[in-house]
Amino acid sequence: MGKWRWGVILDAGSSGTRVHVYRWLNAARARQDAKPDELLSLPKLETKSSYTKKIKPGVSTFGDRPGDVGPEHLQELLDHALNIVPEDQVKDTPIFLMATAGVRLLEPIQQKALLSEICSYAQKHTDFSLPDCDLHIQVIPGETEGLYGWIAANYLLGGFDNPDQHNHGKGHHTYGFLDMGGASAQIAFAPNSTEAEKHANDLKLLRMRTLNGDAAEYRVFTTTWLGFGVNQARERYVEALMDASYTKAAHELLDPCLPSGLKTTLKGKVTDGVDISEPVLVGTGLFDECLRQTYPLLEKDAPCADQPCLLHGQHVPAIDFEVNHFVGVSEYWHTTHEVFEMAHKDKTYDFTTYQRMVKDFCSEEWDDISENVIAEKWGKKVDAKTAQEVCFKASWLINVLHDGIGVPRIGIEKSTHGSGYNGTKEVAAHAKDKGFLDPFQAVNKIDGMEVSWTLGKMVLYAAGQVPPSAPEAGPVGFGPNIGAGEFQEAGSNSNPVPIGEEDSWTEAAEDLAEKAHSRSTPGFLLFMLILIFVGYFFRKRERRMRFYRGVNALRRNRRPGSPRKGGRGFFGTGKLFGRSSGNYERVLEDGEAANEFELGDVDSDDNEHSDSSGGSRIGRTSGLATPKMNVVNFDSGNYFEGTAGNVEGVGLGLNHLSNVNAFDRAGLVVRTESRERLAPNLQMLGAGRRSRTGSPTRMKSPLMTPLEE
Repeated sequence: MGKWRWGVILDAGSSGTRVHVYRWLNAARARQDAKPDELLSLPKLETKSSYTKKIKPGVSTFGDRPGDVGPEHLQELLDHALNIVPEDQVKDTPIFLMATAGVRLLEPIQQKALLSEICSYAQKHTDFSLPDCDLHIQVIPGETEGLYGWIAANYLLGGFDNPDQHNHGKGHHTYGFLDMGGASAQIAFAPNSTEAEKHANDLKLLRMRTLNGDAAEYRVFTTTWLGFGVNQARERYVEALMDASYTKAAHELLDPCLPSGLKTTLKGKVTDGVDISEPVLVGTGLFDECLRQTYPLLEKDAPCADQPCLLHGQHVPAIDFEVNHFVGVSEYWHTTHEVFEMAHKDKTYDFTTYQRMVKDFCSEEWDDISENVIAEKWGKKVDAKTAQEVCFKASWLINVLHDGIGVPRIGIEKSTHGSGYNGTKEVAAHAKDKGFLDPFQAVNKIDGMEVSWTLGKMVLYAAGQVPPSAPEAGPVGFGPNIGAGEFQEAGSNSNPVPIGEEDSWTEAAEDLAEKAHSRSTPGFLLFMLILIFVGYFFRKRERRMRFYRGVNALRRNRRPGSPRKGGRGFFGTGKLFGRSSGNYERVLEDGEAANEFELGDVDSDDNEHSDSSGGSRIGRTSGLATPKMNVVNFDSGNYFEGTAGNVEGVGLGLNHLSNVNAFDRAGLVVRTESRERLAPNLQMLGAGRRSRTGSPTRMKSPLMTPLEE
């Protein structure tokens, strides 16, 4: 087992599926290398941008044809993961597919058929660990998605590691989490102590495990609003426009949430409005009116059976913004940063500044916006469709944040900061030290790692691999805080895994590359690259032996009588290639071993036999056939191994001699005559006596001429 453990998770969203690959140190290795304070932390996960791949559309589009989801969708993602995870670790690497809002909208029978096909296909076409389809391949509720996101945010911000350094007041040290996709929105946070006690039955108990094996428990509230993602909200908004028009006939509808002058169909396709058989939306670019018309979509007036409620009549414990500081991901980040990347990149969320920027953007004429998109005024990521949608998305986000969830409408950029103030980096810095004190901040990556719910799921799995410090410790996972209910375990096994004596060449090469990156000396970097190449090239024994045979082939072309070095030096048989290669020469040169060879019956016309990897030697053997011999490692205890029974001799395990390869002094195959063809000459050579003179090795001496028939 190498020092790294790996995990693969597929985020099957409404618009596409994204595969994430993570790795972390083997728990035993991590505990061995950890400092005392690090033993109080969760396992440290790593990933890279190249470890992630997304394809479109989502798996929900295969609801009517589940049999196609494997070859047309999953295979590309599985191949990507298999190219990253070391081959010798695939069987120990878990794979998960967690479907979210898109698949939640399918009929139950379609969900079941689709998930069953996904699991079956993954089991047939990969060796990833997938022992339980129900646990590894599932549609996760929005509450679970929010909980995983909460884990990821607090893990990256440092809220778990050292509570004393993240004291937000009132004994609170964790951060709230907000997520918004295309179909749904989630919230997850740990209420203050008063609210936690008052609504204890509404919380989830989350149990993880630090490297020292101690349990780390948290009580978190999480809920989801299906239909409150930006795409579903837009559909509800357009329906409201149609209802307000009192007619379904084809005509133009004024849309304040589209840039001025832009015309689209109800589905969002840009059109000039001529000869269209369905209603056309005409943008007016009035952002204040857009805010007013999107507000009713919050459904703040829906009946609330369990006070207090936020949106759609769903119960949420009161949020104490003095201690509950939220981070928002997905649309919260894209809508506040993507279009305004050039002017607003990495700055903290300021309601006043943000609303002013959106109003200015949406009031521009669509023709001018289109030209600026082509000129990449807002960066390369902003295309025409993004610019078309941003006015509605921004109004929806502002309404959800401030009127829905209740985030205070305050400007949080300090006047003392200059125009180059980098708020997001300050957030991360504050979070590492004492925790940022802003009520809301949109984030995308922290310390180079994306804040994604998939990370939270894998952190939970990695924590479950840490052996518990007490036998009576509960399992890692989450379930009801009070009362009976299903406790969903992380799915990992905490049985101790031995520490490998050596890392695999792939892992060692990667580690060396990372260390070389951190050095500034060009010579050191070049040395590391050479070492990595050599290690990669020779990581398999077959490749080492093939290279060695090539070197010997060149050495055999030396002048007759020149001294033979016999495998000394770096490329000698006893150095790079191990003892199994280095002793062939000594065994055959001993004479006694060579004398035990007998010549098998071989067709005299067969000249196509060759060394097992050295290629054909037609034209170099004078028509002489090659007896074969199977060679095994000396370390296994058998010098030579056969398939048809052993022949008594010097204990070498020689078998049926028609399948025997004889090796010369350099370890290459010796060409010998068949028994019939050599019969006359054997008498001349004294073949009846077992002497060194008749040794096949000596027959290959460069001072001797080929035998004539």
